[in-house]
Amino acid sequence: MTRSPFISTSRERRQQREMAQRRRRRRSGLAALAVLVLALVAVLVVASRVSNDTGVRASPHPALHHAPPGPQVTQLAPLPAAPSPQAPKSTPLIVKLVGPHNLVHPHFRRSPRSGVLFDLNSGRVLWRHAPIAPLPIASLTKMMTALLVVRSAPPSAQVRITRQALAYKGSAVGVLPRGKEVRVETLLNGLMLPSGNDAAIALAQHVGGTVSHFVARMNETAARMGLRCTHFASPDGYNDAGRSCAADLAVLARADLDEPRIARIARRRIAVEPLPIKGGKVYLFNNNPLIRLGYPGVDGLKTGFTLAAGHCLVATARRHGVWLGAVLLNSPDTGRQARQLLDQGFRIE
Repeated sequence: MTRSPFISTSRERRQQREMAQRRRRRRSGLAALAVLVLALVAVLVVASRVSNDTGVRASPHPALHHAPPGPQVTQLAPLPAAPSPQAPKSTPLIVKLVGPHNLVHPHFRRSPRSGVLFDLNSGRVLWRHAPIAPLPIASLTKMMTALLVVRSAPPSAQVRITRQALAYKGSAVGVLPRGKEVRVETLLNGLMLPSGNDAAIALAQHVGGTVSHFVARMNETAARMGLRCTHFASPDGYNDAGRSCAADLAVLARADLDEPRIARIARRRIAVEPLPIKGGKVYLFNNNPLIRLGYPGVDGLKTGFTLAAGHCLVATARRHGVWLGAVLLNSPDTGRQARQLLDQGFRIE
């Protein structure tokens, strides 16, 4: 019996319709999947934009979201081989430049380029002359060097004397032995009394790792102390690129004398310290003219001189519970002018 061609054709048409339906369902499924993928991409794009706008990474779980951070603050990276300075031991001095201009009236033939007479306890200024003028300060720079040293290194710590320390210019201890180790306290006396630039370099390398790192710490500390007209360029002040002003140096003087180690050294006329040289000792004499002349009550602090800075002095003295300080920058006669200022200040205090 011959098979009807119509039956075959009908079956084939049914099969073709079924195949067409399957193809349509497949296309519909792919289209739905594509829509879902596009929706997910859109969600991720929006989340990414939110993340970039707020500074917070998008989190896959609501519980892991963090609040947007506050304003960004630039922080200096910690310097190598230099511990952070300890917190000040007392309230920083606030120099009060308001009120009457001068309560004392010294008679100078030629005035210093800048200066202040101030009370180290209250911050009251008794006399001022260009107190916030930024000027070179020569070895008064070593007041900050000493402050960082006593906050960072114990007295018995050993400092190796390097070739760089012995390549100093200007004033020096002068007999530091290359390659040998010297006590921090010996170098601190050499820094403050004869104003040794070799001691300043050696101490800066010991505390800061390098001189440049130490100078960076000096400027960081000045900023924290609010010394607005101060910028240091070296630990010794010899190159005269650094600047400060009389008002800032008054604040720094109080911070120095709040440190017992500095206060003890600053009032000495002479110090005899151990040193690994022939004889085993070094004799260090104070350059402070008020110390050398025996001014009553004098207890500090530091001298300085270069051609650019002129003669500079921070002198402090106590009498009957009154504690006064005089800062003189580029003075024709630091000893005479400091005595006159302090004498008049003690008469009215």
